[in-house]
Amino acid sequence: MTTPKPGTTPRTLGSTPIRDLGLAIGGTQLEPIIAEFQKELERAGIRRLRPHFYLSTEWGVPFDTISIAIPFYLATPELTAVHAERHGHVEGDSPQEILRYLRHEMGHVVNYGYRLYDEEEWVEHFGSITQPYEEEYRPELFSRDFVQHLPGWYAQKHPDEDWSETFAVWMTPGRDWRAEYADWPKALRKLEYCDRAMSCLADHDPVVTTIERDEDVGGLGYSLDQYYDGSLEKSLKLPPGLDGALRAIFDDLNLAQDQRAGERRPAADLISRLERDLMVNVYRWTGHFPERTRLLVRHLADRAGELQQVYPADKESQVTVAITTLVTALAMNAVLRGSYLP
Repeated sequence: MTTPKPGTTPRTLGSTPIRDLGLAIGGTQLEPIIAEFQKELERAGIRRLRPHFYLSTEWGVPFDTISIAIPFYLATPELTAVHAERHGHVEGDSPQEILRYLRHEMGHVVNYGYRLYDEEEWVEHFGSITQPYEEEYRPELFSRDFVQHLPGWYAQKHPDEDWSETFAVWMTPGRDWRAEYADWPKALRKLEYCDRAMSCLADHDPVVTTIERDEDVGGLGYSLDQYYDGSLEKSLKLPPGLDGALRAIFDDLNLAQDQRAGERRPAADLISRLERDLMVNVYRWTGHFPERTRLLVRHLADRAGELQQVYPADKESQVTVAITTLVTALAMNAVLRGSYLP
């Protein structure tokens, strides 16, 4: 396994430039996963197009290249743990999840390698690739016009992502996409187009073979501390006026229970324990980014602590449902309306 260069200790890890951590794919936990992915490509009939893999700051494929960027923090368990602690959400927290992301990124590689985005039928199904790419998007939840692969209704973000999500569903081993999407006519037509396109391209060399890298890990002069600088926390406006919602959960619950009976536990502790699961599941079903959910949950925990809210220990499951529902409702407001509260 690749390890930080000599002299780099846990204490200095955060201040060391990322390029000096000695990171590479070879010899790390990523190597056997990529080998498995290569076998998947063979089984899918993709033999003429081989992507180039490298470490960068996030998942991605630079436009008109066949290079797949893999987040550097997935190279070692130590960096994955740091990312989980500092960022809160890991995009690829298991070999199975890494393969899921690789299938999506391979969709971009195929699109750029064969320039499918110039084809009339591709545009007919997915739209123009020149459409502005917006990081903030408001998905139509449970739309049957798009497949579901990555969480957050990601196919709705942009035509390029729509194609890559469709490709990933098509490529996933053992997935019966014809049966799964039989009642989703528009999504099924996209999958059928993908199936025809990949069959036609099986014996064709790609027209693009560029392997340029964007933000290669070897050129990142900033440190881990600078990478996790908390810029989102500084810019995100958290919703005021949630004290009433917290009181509705905890005050009513405590009033309904004999004050002399049973153990009382701090509400803030429970809310904090729910953080990780809420980040993952709220993102999957609402499209509310995990890092934003993390800040929202921490805001609620802070307010519950300041209000000295407690709950009966034997009602923890009931409180968990109530907090989950509150966070989900706030997240859906943010995604669909642009703000947590009207």
